[in-house]
Amino acid sequence: MELLKRPRRLRSSEAMRRMVRETRMDKSSLVYPIFAIDGKNIKDEIPSMPGQYRYSVDQLPYALEELQEAGVNNVLMFGIPEHKDEVGSQAFAEDGIVQRALREMKKNFPDMIAIADVCMCEYTSHGHCGILCGHDVDNDKTLEYLSQIALSQVRAGADVVAPSDMMDGRVLAIRNKLDENGFKNTPVLSYAVKFASSFYGPFRDAADSAPSFGDRKAYQMDFHNPREAMKEALSDVDEGADMLIVKPAMAYLDLVRSVSQATDIPIATYSVSGEYAMVKAAARNGWIDEEKIIGEMAVGAYRAGAGIYITYYAKELARMMDQGMIG
Repeated sequence: MELLKRPRRLRSSEAMRRMVRETRMDKSSLVYPIFAIDGKNIKDEIPSMPGQYRYSVDQLPYALEELQEAGVNNVLMFGIPEHKDEVGSQAFAEDGIVQRALREMKKNFPDMIAIADVCMCEYTSHGHCGILCGHDVDNDKTLEYLSQIALSQVRAGADVVAPSDMMDGRVLAIRNKLDENGFKNTPVLSYAVKFASSFYGPFRDAADSAPSFGDRKAYQMDFHNPREAMKEALSDVDEGADMLIVKPAMAYLDLVRSVSQATDIPIATYSVSGEYAMVKAAARNGWIDEEKIIGEMAVGAYRAGAGIYITYYAKELARMMDQGMIG
């Protein structure tokens, strides 16, 4: 048969396939979410996320050392305080759990990138992401609290702050607060496109952050709305965001693609707790090949346009890159 075009020519060997690969991954783009908890000598496995743990501050260096040895240099820090109140005061306290965790991290691993999640749901007694006015979250009143949280985290050592609350105007409020206090060079990684998703269930177990009443649909996004997602992303760019997150990842790669094409700043996507838990559960039942699945999911995120991948599988993916299984 006379065929001039034979795409299979470029698939003839592993070396050939790697040479012509269109989507490439690197360990430097992986971000590992980690949970710090009040107390001492705690390494507590999260029941709905096998293989993931809550660490007391004294145990964090061991977890961070494992990450560094794997080649993962970026951490997204969450905190679980012992005491909660109506205004989430432990979120911006100088001796708050995240602030202590950040200081410990930067003392022992100064070259690792510490990204601090800026939100209130883990710290409020009601579990919502802002200050309540009756049963509603008061958007504008919450902004001052969020900007104070971000400032306290940067003072404690955060290299990047990542507001995940979905209040209108919070990127600008945080940017202004940081600039006014001499932190003009600290980047804001905004959860710009964060949907009200059923994929977050295990995280709420991990962070003890489920709302005590209602839900978060009045501030997190309706997953039916791609145009609204673009409006949110572009608004955050206008407010001074340096990087954007689309969350979750797996069911929202169309939005990763759209946002990456519409903006000129780095785009991250967060492969969230529900995605992790589903893979773990299916793998434990022998229904899927865990390594192959997580590699395929990661490549899909990068292929869609993400340059940063936030994942509980960061260590495994780094090892797979070293072994040439993906990359």
